[in-house]
Amino acid sequence: MGSRSRRRAVPAGEFTADIVDLAHDGRGVARVAGKATFIAGALPGERVRYRLDRVSRDADEGAATAVEQASPHRVEPVCRHFGVCGGCTLQHLAPEQQVLFKQKQLIESLARIGGVAAEEVAAPVTGPVWAYRRRARLGAKLVPKKGGVLVGFRERESPLLAAIESCAVLDPRIGTRLRALAMLIGGLSVAARLPQLEVACAGHAALVLRVLDEPSAADREALATFAAAHDLDLYLQRGGPDSIAPLGSVRELVYSPDGSALQLRFGPADFVQINGPVAQAMVRQALQWLAPEPGQAVLELFAGLGNFTAPLARSGARVTAVEGEAALVEHGRDNLRRNGLEAHYFRADLFAPDPQAPWLRQACDLALLDPPRSGAREILPLLARAQPQRIVYVSCHPGTLARDAGVLVREHGYRLRRAGVLDMFPHTAHVESMALFEKG
Repeated sequence: MGSRSRRRAVPAGEFTADIVDLAHDGRGVARVAGKATFIAGALPGERVRYRLDRVSRDADEGAATAVEQASPHRVEPVCRHFGVCGGCTLQHLAPEQQVLFKQKQLIESLARIGGVAAEEVAAPVTGPVWAYRRRARLGAKLVPKKGGVLVGFRERESPLLAAIESCAVLDPRIGTRLRALAMLIGGLSVAARLPQLEVACAGHAALVLRVLDEPSAADREALATFAAAHDLDLYLQRGGPDSIAPLGSVRELVYSPDGSALQLRFGPADFVQINGPVAQAMVRQALQWLAPEPGQAVLELFAGLGNFTAPLARSGARVTAVEGEAALVEHGRDNLRRNGLEAHYFRADLFAPDPQAPWLRQACDLALLDPPRSGAREILPLLARAQPQRIVYVSCHPGTLARDAGVLVREHGYRLRRAGVLDMFPHTAHVESMALFEKG
């Protein structure tokens, strides 16, 4: 009962505060009676009116109801669902200022968590800020009180689905058809048993429909008719990822990892980076920073289906790629064959690595790693033991990058030569980044 975060009764009414900073999740930060108050929809330099949603001993939380003095960086959100839908948190902040906010988050995380500073802060990698999202997971739910089926993201700070009709950051082949998809699903016999859609867009758009009951013949006909009318490929998923099967004929999903003639095949539920143009620039920058020479040995960890592997192999480097998911290992090997390239692919659990694994006995001049949000803490001692001269670390969480950077610098004798952000997720508080470490 004495928890530091114990909630208290929430005062009614509106209050006024001056915003002094942005929190890591994009909410404005005010100091009210000596206590931090996190206010959604508020920006630094603003005076806002707000309501309180949660009160605790250490911090309060609320949402702006009116802006009395606006920041010069405030812009009108493009999406009319902004503020209700939880998919975006920063549409009210100018895109170039969003990038500066993310850069600040990265630099502060490196200092506060890792106790390190980059010798050079790289220019941010930016790209399209609208209609950029080629992969997404959408919820679907039959809600009669809200007019039928809802398709989209969850409401801000809520487990409920937002009642939205379009999405400005999704590929428009899907983002402009959310209402049409909701009406389609609402007419199916399995409308109440279809909770999720996976979006995958490349040269064409594909959807994976998660179904908990078997669709009827009429359902399948309605789905096929919709797919043909909207030039979509549809898949049904009745169980785990292995159960995904096409509904009718489908086209191959392919993309170029770096904007070159390389083409990588992927499945409709496989992980690929969200923002295609930024992802291609990211790969080019990673190879530029790593600077592999023909014949050099490169160890790539968390290799996925070959996003970095294929460009590295094409550079003439001798690549050893390690990935934990068996399906992605097979996709990676297939993608190398398709492009006439060679690399050694291994499957291994990089969160419980075997120090005697054969891939750790390979030579290692350079290393590249692209771990999930949890970072690469478990593999770092073994990677450092191989003593690569340069390491490029691609991160989707500045906190775990900062933690791992501290380990590489303080425990293993690396310098943090360079770090910078990749604006992979405009209008969200998500920070993607890249760091370069050099030995000695």
